[in-house]
Amino acid sequence: MIAKYKNCYAPAYRDDFFNDLVSQKYYGRGFASTPAVNIIEENDGFRIEVAAAGLSKEDFRIHLEDDVLTVSAEKEQEQEDEHSKYTRREFNYTSFKRSFRLDESIDQEAVKAEHANGILKIHLSKREEAVKQGPKSIEIS
Repeated sequence: MIAKYKNCYAPAYRDDFFNDLVSQKYYGRGFASTPAVNIIEENDGFRIEVAAAGLSKEDFRIHLEDDVLTVSAEKEQEQEDEHSKYTRREFNYTSFKRSFRLDESIDQEAVKAEHANGILKIHLSKREEAVKQGPKSIEIS
C-alpha cells in the first residue's frame, strides 16, 4: 500500500508508525490530533458531535463569524508528587481547533450547544424556508 506524503510517496505503514511514535513521545496523554467529529443531518437542522473525553464544558470555546463555526478547547493539567527523596512533576497540555463552514440554510441565531459524558453536541437549526416539507397531494382541477 502506498500513501502520498508531502509530494512524495512512501509506504503507508511508515506514515502510521511515525504518527504513532510522535504522538506517544510529544503529546503524552493529550490529543495527538483533533478529536473525532460526527455531523448528522436531521429534518430541522444539523447536529455536530465532538468526542472529547476528559474535557469539561469550561474547556471549550465555540465561535461563529462570517459563516464559519469554530470549536476549540484548551486544558492544562499539572501533577506533582513529592516524596522524601524526590519530586516528580508532570505537565499535560491538550488543545485543538476545528472549523466548519456553514451553509446559508443555517439559522445562525439559533445555534445551541450542550456537553455531557465527554461529548460536545452543537445543534444547528435550519431556517424555516430550508426545512423540507413532507410530500403533498396536488389537486387536479
